[in-house]
Amino acid sequence: MQQAIAILDSGVGGLTVCKEVMRQLPREKIIYFGDTARAPYGPRSPEEVRLFTEQIVDYLIQFDPKMIVIACNTATAAALDYIKAKVKIPVIGVIHPGSRAAISATKTGKVGVIGTIGTICSGAYDKALRELNPQIEIVSEACPDFVPLVERGLYENPEALYVVQDSLRDMKEHPIDCLILGCTHYPFLKQPIQQVMGPKVKLISSADETAREISTVLHQRGCLAHRDEIPVHQFFCSGDPGIFRKIARQWLGEQIELTPIVWQVFSAI
Repeated sequence: MQQAIAILDSGVGGLTVCKEVMRQLPREKIIYFGDTARAPYGPRSPEEVRLFTEQIVDYLIQFDPKMIVIACNTATAAALDYIKAKVKIPVIGVIHPGSRAAISATKTGKVGVIGTIGTICSGAYDKALRELNPQIEIVSEACPDFVPLVERGLYENPEALYVVQDSLRDMKEHPIDCLILGCTHYPFLKQPIQQVMGPKVKLISSADETAREISTVLHQRGCLAHRDEIPVHQFFCSGDPGIFRKIARQWLGEQIELTPIVWQVFSAI
């Protein structure tokens, strides 16, 4: 039986990573968990996010995955090191891949970062970027309205442009030449974000770069799938399966089998 790549997120944002993995590594099986019942993670405390991430990892481990991908910037900032110490398989986050891509892309050394409140307050991107280039100039901005908009499936709604315009009003005034989409939900809003920021600002998707990181790590470990059969992906969510299924099918462009998960812990939240 083919070992899968386990991908987790606070909701539907990690589907942006799934899409890239399906494109770049079409032979790889994916098991995805979206914690839609408790999204968004951004306003929650790091301790709470770490607990939620650990619960999801404990659930996913039963499927014997060959890798765990924390496809949530907030969870990466709060729990990546903790989860790495907890499990014996590779664990990848989304912050360092995006940071490396931004350092490579910038011509002026002026980089913008947008993310959830939790991600921005953690300073995780600032740390990752400055580890690569201590002279980098960073402008960070929390955009708390983006994730709820995407989770409601309104990313193609005309309302999305107005929300993006309002959220990026200050960021637009800074002379950055690339902008890290520091939340895997944000590629859903790539078109209005690019429209607001203008063509001279390159958008860096942590989702795209994370898929490349997955490929690199699996190749280095000799764990890439080589079988010819088409993998059957599995999707789980903790909240309303209807909206999750609708968004997943729109984004991934294919039918998915979805299993809603109800844990006792959710009833107390």
